[in-house]
Amino acid sequence: MSLMIRKGDKVTILKGKDKGKRGKVLKCIPEKHTVIVEGANIVKKHMRRRSETETGGIKEIPAPLRIANVALLCSNCNKGVRFGIKVMTDKSKVRFCRKCQQEI
Repeated sequence: MSLMIRKGDKVTILKGKDKGKRGKVLKCIPEKHTVIVEGANIVKKHMRRRSETETGGIKEIPAPLRIANVALLCSNCNKGVRFGIKVMTDKSKVRFCRKCQQEI
């Protein structure tokens, strides 16, 4: 299953404790329909020391968010928007904003 949101896209968060925050997608997990957004949904993970050089302790890492809880950010509208897909004449697919009709 392919996701419409890709790694490197700028998104805004629609639901949850980080509602309204914006960030860049670091990783997409299509099997679970989730994405990891930079600086959002930070959780504390208790890490064990693995080697002499690596220290253990409590580390803060971003946790995945459901794909339905994020919206792609349109640079022209400066909002999280719904988007569509146009098929160009050379049969390439391009995402566009449904509000302003600009390519994303």
